Amino acid sequence: MNPITSLLHIQYPIIQGGMAHIATHELAAAVSNAGGLGLIAGGAETKETIRERIRLCKQLTNQPFGVNIMLMSPYASDLADVVIEEGVPVVTTGAGNPGPFVPKWKAAGIKVIPVVASVALAKRMERLGVDALICEGMEAGGHIGEITSFALIPQIVDAVAIPVIAAGGIGDARGVLAAFALGAKGIQAGTIFVASVEAPIHDNYKKMIVDAKDIDTIVTGRSSGAPVRVLKNPMAREYVQMEKDHIPLMELEKLTIGSLRRAVSDGDIERGSFMAGQVAGLVKEIRSCETIIRDLFDPIETLRGNLEVL
Repeated sequence: MNPITSLLHIQYPIIQGGMAHIATHELAAAVSNAGGLGLIAGGAETKETIRERIRLCKQLTNQPFGVNIMLMSPYASDLADVVIEEGVPVVTTGAGNPGPFVPKWKAAGIKVIPVVASVALAKRMERLGVDALICEGMEAGGHIGEITSFALIPQIVDAVAIPVIAAGGIGDARGVLAAFALGAKGIQAGTIFVASVEAPIHDNYKKMIVDAKDIDTIVTGRSSGAPVRVLKNPMAREYVQMEKDHIPLMELEKLTIGSLRRAVSDGDIERGSFMAGQVAGLVKEIRSCETIIRDLFDPIETLRGNLEVL
């Protein structure tokens, strides 16, 4: 049996990405009902907001789901307690060190799965006693590291004994099969779920992903050490040009304040920040979460049988 499906008590070894402002209880429940593990994004939300979303998610699904906690959030400590109080079975983490919270999460029976982008961080997380790792390559949307999935996944698999979940650059069944060939035991996907029927976001966001070509993402924030992959639009291009012109960070930040909300809620194609991975070019239509997951896994046996290696 697959170690990720066994660990998380799910049908398919897939986790939906914890995307701020996008991964609400509606999307998390839809993914969990379809056999994956849905996530509610903690983002920079308050304790009360996430508690409400957890309870709403429980009304929408009787399947396991989790919460992603962005550790740089000023409310991270509060959210660390909420997941215990509300009996959330799985926590994924990003943007920081979950070390201070791992013992109490484990004592509460919570499965802990950090996102990592380097071998060194993967080893450190394993020493903390986490249950698995999400290994995210730079092809992913949103905040990224600097190593590609193809190079990073096998190195982390070789470096740790716990299961590795591949993320970044997985948009169809071929990507799933490749991730498993590299040693992963499961996958995490974000961009393809942004373009789902159930994603509670503006239609313009979904359309931008469906219309995207292979070269339609760009990375902003490299100059500040916080690179973010987004779809190209006037604001993203302006940001990158400002970086090339060595505009101070304070001015760059003014450009992006509220930009994700402008994309998610308003569909502002000019000034919104439309976070998406390079697999956006593979997304050709808006599908239900159930169809997305089946399209990822149903063709696997056929694809494997058609491989001609030698």
